[in-house]
Amino acid sequence: MIRKLREQDRTMVMDYLSEEPSINLFIIGDIEAYGFEEDFQEVWGQFNDDDQLEGVLLRFNENHIPYFKNDDFDISGFKDIILSKKGKIFMSGKESIMRKFDGILPNHKVQTTYFCELKDPTSLNTEQRDSSIKIAKEEDAKRIQGLIDQIDEFTPVDNGVERTARRIRTKAGRVYYMDNEQGEIVTVVQTAAENSKSAMVVGVATAQAYRGQGRMSKCLTALCSDVLAEGKTLCLFYNNPRAGKIYHRLGFETIDNWVMVSE
Repeated sequence: MIRKLREQDRTMVMDYLSEEPSINLFIIGDIEAYGFEEDFQEVWGQFNDDDQLEGVLLRFNENHIPYFKNDDFDISGFKDIILSKKGKIFMSGKESIMRKFDGILPNHKVQTTYFCELKDPTSLNTEQRDSSIKIAKEEDAKRIQGLIDQIDEFTPVDNGVERTARRIRTKAGRVYYMDNEQGEIVTVVQTAAENSKSAMVVGVATAQAYRGQGRMSKCLTALCSDVLAEGKTLCLFYNNPRAGKIYHRLGFETIDNWVMVSE
């Protein structure tokens, strides 16, 4: 049986999702931020014959994220819900789950990235925290976007300054940075989708002229140390082998692949 989840289901669904808090970072974060009653967000639960929750599907605007634990999970109900939506449809999730949905969105692009998690702070060298590392405030958003716009690897986004400012203001994420003598931000590391259990590392960048000086590692170490001290896990996506080496050196471990299906 599939039904929409409501506020009275919160404890049940959060307990279910919290067994894999990093994999379910987006679902957990969106439920904590927006609950179950918004027009742009819907959450469904699939239950077995004993009325036990065995799968969750989140829709946030056009994006759908399915999650379930059992290999023999029947996806037909979730598939019908996803295909019933008009307009653009996007999907994302861990690879083993997304593999079951192969082909339901023909002619879409599929991108697979490594999905990594950091739980253990002992791998971080926090003995000498660089005093030049700063924690961004809302008014720093324009300078942060100024660096991001220089990085060829990043896809341009609309309203980048506004999005960064809002993330800092609402505490949905945080930004650590280093600047130069002219006050230009030259290294930045960020989190997004922060919730009570986990946070996603995003937007890691260093200006070309300042690369190879260890700035990113220092900033990322400081950010990760602070997030872990709050009892949260950290996770990130990557498909750049050079960046992957840095992440693994800091203690991130690959736990799965993450698949995104888009138009």
